[in-house]
Amino acid sequence: MTDPADKVVLITGASSGIGEATARHLGARGFRLMLGARRVDRLERLADEIRESGGKANWRQLDVTSIDSMRGFVTAAQETYGRVDVIINNAGVMPLSKLEVLKLDEWNRMIDVNIRGVLHGIAAVLPVMQDQKAGQVINLSSIGGHAVSPTAAVYCATKFAVGAISEGLRQEVGGDIRVTVISPGVTESDLADSITDPTAREAMRAFREGAIPAEAIARSIAFAIEQPAAVDVSEIIVRPTASPY
Repeated sequence: MTDPADKVVLITGASSGIGEATARHLGARGFRLMLGARRVDRLERLADEIRESGGKANWRQLDVTSIDSMRGFVTAAQETYGRVDVIINNAGVMPLSKLEVLKLDEWNRMIDVNIRGVLHGIAAVLPVMQDQKAGQVINLSSIGGHAVSPTAAVYCATKFAVGAISEGLRQEVGGDIRVTVISPGVTESDLADSITDPTAREAMRAFREGAIPAEAIARSIAFAIEQPAAVDVSEIIVRPTASPY
């Protein structure tokens, strides 16, 4: 197992859900963390709790839809720790609705955060990792990146895009940089809180009754990071055992 002592890990969307669980899990395992999200109060509290438990964590407010914000986030990690080893492009939104409802603002928000946010993360770290001749990009997709369901057409499209972008990146970067896609099934998080459509909200409430804890996804991310440098875990799908999807 790779010694995590020198690994610097950047996590977007770190203030809640999978991002928060991953920060706590990796912090306990000795990784040096730079945490990013919009909600500064949660980031500050999370970083303080990780440090109080003996971990290493810093934070910076981050808007993944802004390339300048993302570049500042990566620069802050470099200035704090001297390098960037892993970025976890975790930030995402999921305001589901049928296409006929025509929630264009919500469609555009999903495109901006779920696709453009991932591209910004890649754009900000790729020159750094290429210069280091080492690094790992971990992108959060979803089971929605493998199959489409009603009310989720645009969300699924963004997650299919994450898979395509990740596979293209993996083929392009050669042997120096690892690329991993993590596709969670229904997982405890506040993603569903962004659903404004009543029909989609009720359907998701019932769907999420068997949700697995975010810690399960955090363990999968740690597994991918801790493999030897010559081993690239390209994709992991993590579902509730009882889920048919």
